[in-house]
Amino acid sequence: MTGATSSSQAMALPLRALAPAKINLGLFVGPTRADGRHELVSVMQAISLADELTLERAPEGGEHDEVVCAAVTGENLAARALQRFREASGWEERPLRLTIKKRIPLAAGLGGGSADAAASLRLASAASGLGDESLLLAIAQQLGADVPALLAPGRWLAEGAGERLRPLLPPASPLAVLVLPSASHLSTADVYAAADRLSIARETDSLVELACALRLAFEQGAPLPREESLLDNDLQAAAIELCPDIKRMLARVRESRAEIALLSGSGPTVIGLFSGPDAIDRARQAAQSLGDLAPAPIVAVAVQLDFAQAHSVA
Repeated sequence: MTGATSSSQAMALPLRALAPAKINLGLFVGPTRADGRHELVSVMQAISLADELTLERAPEGGEHDEVVCAAVTGENLAARALQRFREASGWEERPLRLTIKKRIPLAAGLGGGSADAAASLRLASAASGLGDESLLLAIAQQLGADVPALLAPGRWLAEGAGERLRPLLPPASPLAVLVLPSASHLSTADVYAAADRLSIARETDSLVELACALRLAFEQGAPLPREESLLDNDLQAAAIELCPDIKRMLARVRESRAEIALLSGSGPTVIGLFSGPDAIDRARQAAQSLGDLAPAPIVAVAVQLDFAQAHSVA
């Protein structure tokens, strides 16, 4: 996995890193595997909408690592990532505190939990000087389909259940994203279950052809493919069945003059895509035209790994 964090000299705590959300530039779903996960093909693009994570030593007297994130109740995937890193690397640092400032909406199809897990792995590797690419990728694969691609945020062609990754060139010209968060939440598992009821799964041969088509469409750094069908989201119909308001939001994004309007991941977030030299200006104008919506629209841009690297906190 070219571009992932590699083992190096340990960096002094505290450390901070951004955890970018991801969007799917095309999401095609195949049959269920023996492990219960679905085969998929997608181009995963990191964007500047990001959580902020800080890793530091826990206060004196703490006996275990702790994750502080007011927005998330129950187990946090970032906590599991930190625990798995310790187990796999043998890192014996004293108890740590990981603080997460959430900006990515929850259960929104933007990979927020996966982004935090990936960022926690980057931070732990930087703080310990341990964890080469293969180790981090092995841990990421255990945590979820989106985590491997978010280890080194950028643009990846993902296959399998998200674990087979091919790096793609970043957009050669600006790519802006209009993000319409929803007041509703959708469980990824529920959306996939609805998709199974709708029998949307593609044959394996079809996924292979789509992977090839996506690679060719994006390999020279095109912000978006010429064929709009390569940006289809197979989960969209299932998500609309569970959250009918998605259909209205898609219509609003089209009215805002976005080049493409589609569901983000498993939803319910809807996104609009803008490419070219004036992409950011047009996305901002679109956001203004949708100012009556709550939650308010967000404008983001495509980002690469340098946006998300761990760095020391002065």
